[in-house]
Amino acid sequence: MRLVVDLNRCQGYAQCAFLAPDVFAMHGDEGLLYDPQAEESQRARVAQAVAACPVQAILVDELDLAGTGAGPAGTGGEASHA
Repeated sequence: MRLVVDLNRCQGYAQCAFLAPDVFAMHGDEGLLYDPQAEESQRARVAQAVAACPVQAILVDELDLAGTGAGPAGTGGEASHA
């Protein structure tokens, strides 16, 4: 999964680092380090981190959200085969 953090928006609240420490880490008081190519096994933790970010600075590539139901309305979920 591909991640992008808007470091201009990030205020260093560190909620992401608490929720997904294998993907996000604080460097100093306000510097955020993160893995832009997070492992698929971290998807649930990353989703929690995205939801917990008070300034909504974390973005997950929308194509990577397909199938999770977490994308914009009408784009998430799996297609049904009748």
